[in-house]
Amino acid sequence: MVSDQAIGTQPTARHFPAHNRIISGLSAGVLVVEAALKSGSVITARLALEQGREVFAGPGSPRDPSCGRTNDLIRQGAALTETAEDILEGLERQMLRPPPAPRRPISFEPVELKPEIDPVSGRDEIVKFLGASPTGVDELVRECHMSAASVKSILLELELSGRIERNSGNRVSLIL
Repeated sequence: MVSDQAIGTQPTARHFPAHNRIISGLSAGVLVVEAALKSGSVITARLALEQGREVFAGPGSPRDPSCGRTNDLIRQGAALTETAEDILEGLERQMLRPPPAPRRPISFEPVELKPEIDPVSGRDEIVKFLGASPTGVDELVRECHMSAASVKSILLELELSGRIERNSGNRVSLIL
């Protein structure tokens, strides 16, 4: 049994998102077969994406309310899944991806933020820390010594200009 609740705690609906976070973290991928528009399965799929896991979804009739969210997941990029082979192919692709770049240790020493920075030099500073391998947005904030708002604003500009792409886990990478 895997849970973050104390032994003997009665299961309630409010415990399921925390439980599903653990389950998706232990899994290589998550398959959503049926999910209505307000479904807990969608929370699990979102958690899986944040954890860098594959999300698979079985298509359903557009007229069936119990399939509304699975079809929406497919529109948002979940792997369309009709057979077990679809899942095996998706997991194989995941295993073939290069491992993420090693992370530098986090320093907890206070850092002085740069005063408001002009967009051009801020953009150059951020691009200097990016590559083809995804980098966490929080790591960029720490490395560039800029406010989170400034970094996010510059990242949005880079994304709209087609220079970066967003990856799971709040990470970004350069488009080479």
